[in-house]
Amino acid sequence: MTKLSRILVLGCSLVALAACGPDEIASPGTGGNVIINNPPAAPTPTPTPTSGTGTVTPAGGCPTIADAQGLADVGTVTGPEGTWRVCQLPQRLNVSSTLPRFDGLLYLIQGETNIGTDGGPAADASDGLTDTNVELTIEPGVILYSSGSGFLNVTRGNSINANGTEDLPIIFTSRDNVVGFNNDNSSGQWGGVVLSGRAPVTDCVAPGATPGSVDCERQVEGAVTPAFFGGNDPDDSSGSMSYVQIRYSGFVLSGDNELQALTTGGTGRGTDLSYIQSINSSDDGVEFFGGFVDISHLIVAGAEDDSLDTDTGVKANMQYVIAAQRAAAGDTIIEADSNNGLEDQTPRQNTQISNFTFIQRRDSDQVIRIRGGTDYALTNGVVIDASPSGTPCVRIDLDETVRAANAGLDDVGPPRFESVALDCTTNFRGGSGGITDAQAEAIFDAGTGNNKAYTNTIQNGYLNGANEDGYTPIFDPTALSSFFDTTSFIGAVSSNDDWTQGWTCDSVAVSFGNNTGDCTDIPVFN
Repeated sequence: MTKLSRILVLGCSLVALAACGPDEIASPGTGGNVIINNPPAAPTPTPTPTSGTGTVTPAGGCPTIADAQGLADVGTVTGPEGTWRVCQLPQRLNVSSTLPRFDGLLYLIQGETNIGTDGGPAADASDGLTDTNVELTIEPGVILYSSGSGFLNVTRGNSINANGTEDLPIIFTSRDNVVGFNNDNSSGQWGGVVLSGRAPVTDCVAPGATPGSVDCERQVEGAVTPAFFGGNDPDDSSGSMSYVQIRYSGFVLSGDNELQALTTGGTGRGTDLSYIQSINSSDDGVEFFGGFVDISHLIVAGAEDDSLDTDTGVKANMQYVIAAQRAAAGDTIIEADSNNGLEDQTPRQNTQISNFTFIQRRDSDQVIRIRGGTDYALTNGVVIDASPSGTPCVRIDLDETVRAANAGLDDVGPPRFESVALDCTTNFRGGSGGITDAQAEAIFDAGTGNNKAYTNTIQNGYLNGANEDGYTPIFDPTALSSFFDTTSFIGAVSSNDDWTQGWTCDSVAVSFGNNTGDCTDIPVFN
């Protein structure tokens, strides 16, 4: 069993920060507390970085990797946990390489960092481009950080192999986190992780391109250097990620465009994602653009826009999903597609989520917004509105979203709710395009096992209580896809199988206890 050292971060008041240097300005963000059974701890004061008080001593140098450019030794960085050796990744990895874990060593993502060279929208060379087939392997327990416009992009025809373990998760975070500047409401300090694949997408960037074809591509949101995704290979693989934390992402890269913790663009069925935690993204917690996404054991904590944003024709399956807001940050838990005049482009989005726990803490227009002609299914889940004034739980927009199934339009019919429990002051609200709250309620009522007057027994802000574990009837999600497991409970985490333990970190949005410590600290793995 891996031992984990935790170092107490010393705090200071905001007055004290006035005397700090320019690098010690706390990151923006707002937040607070709301009680859901057991409340999260009150936010701590903005910490003052401490130098050399921890146990970490820097590694003697940077390891050798296969890529000829190698890693640049850029010195050391000191924070509350001690002093670390910093090894900077090259701007583009041209050869498959491995980042090993060593005590006292961090990896730096400086600016836009690409895995391989974009192989274009076709899986062969018919587009005039040849795949470089570069894979970046990241060993369990590796910690990578960035700042400002830095982000990691897996380009088309290349892949990532970032698979941590329960004892040694992989952590992507910010420089401010490393040096001890962060508090519970820090966010937006670097870009995030982007997987760019070549599966079909819609809303093409090229005028006249046919949606879902090899000619339909989109550009990574906010990237200064054009980075594209989309193509003609639904079985494409961008690699695998598991037991991964992505902290404090969402830096505005250009204009009003920003990334989020994890962005997928046109990823294919061969991509494998599980046990992912997004913490305090200043935009969406995760956003999936087109292609195919199968993801299990997903945690989105404290996102400042939508927790789960799906768009441009994605076919997504998600199971065991926790989405919890901070008290004064966040928009909706779900935003599905856009009302942009392109609602009938195909492939049509079809997102299916089973076994979820959604906790809305901020006053907003709605918890769940389904629009843009998207297909959507929610099963075996609980929606909790804990906002101060009450936020309506379900909103549906546009006739295209609620019409009958039509195979010619790649449309499976109105949104589907099965064994969904609503613990909300107001359950439904009207949407755009003339969709009324009564219509939304009728669609909800058409499902089986739904409860509009539910009292949740969620413990510690995430763990099922008696009402969730004993809920009946339970919908079998394998009727939707073989991706799903058959379960006997609603909610994300059964009291009999707490899959959050060990690899997660604790935030003001949701805390798990037996894990890597507070998200504002850097774990020291021994």
